[in-house]
Amino acid sequence: MGVSSYSDEYSSTIPPARLFKALILDSHNLIPKLMPLAIRSIEIRGDGGAGTIRQINFAEGSQVKFIKNRVDELDEKNFSFKYSLIEGDGMMDKLEKISYEVKFESTADGGSINKMTSTYYTKGDFVLTEEEIKAGKEKALAMYKVVEAYLLQNPDAYA
Repeated sequence: MGVSSYSDEYSSTIPPARLFKALILDSHNLIPKLMPLAIRSIEIRGDGGAGTIRQINFAEGSQVKFIKNRVDELDEKNFSFKYSLIEGDGMMDKLEKISYEVKFESTADGGSINKMTSTYYTKGDFVLTEEEIKAGKEKALAMYKVVEAYLLQNPDAYA
């Protein structure tokens, strides 16, 4: 098994509490509304904390039908979230899992710095390509940008 980690950092004018509520705590409601052409629904099995399974069902015509994430750690006080992609079509025949760590931190101007680390656990001698990693990052960033735009347009949402 191979292990590779990659980190990214994004800045936003939106405070960490609002982004955390929208992107993490209420994503199962908000994301399908904002991105109906990409995500049909997000089902939650559990109380939202560690051990909870989130199944993301993609829209008709998508190459991937669903993925399942397991919540590993949820820290609402410190705006951090750890989860693992554990099941789904697509690359799961080549990956054991993908673990993610997300942290939202305050900035002096009232916005936030948002850090994400992805760790890929591959099966056998499979090696992820730069293109595959970039595609995953772009999908995550696209969702982040859609939610950020929604919060900018709706200043009372998740306040």
